[in-house]
Amino acid sequence: MSGEPDADLLGSLTDTGLYAIGAFFADRHPDLLDDVVAEAQAIEDEGLARWAQREDATLDAAFQTLVTGLAVRYYKAVAGTAE
Repeated sequence: MSGEPDADLLGSLTDTGLYAIGAFFADRHPDLLDDVVAEAQAIEDEGLARWAQREDATLDAAFQTLVTGLAVRYYKAVAGTAE
């Protein structure tokens, strides 16, 4: 086996909108990666509406934070970055 199927799969994983969002955020805000991932985890744990209310944020802002955190986690998993 030549390993090409793995390379093809990895290439397809990096060719997604979620990966692009994560890569862009990681490139522009490397100092905020842990914070946005932690906030996204809190949103997952508490629920979107409860988190937004606790943080005095709109549902839209909470959703954007959630998606950004998920995108960063996805990017880090695919790219293999530990940061």
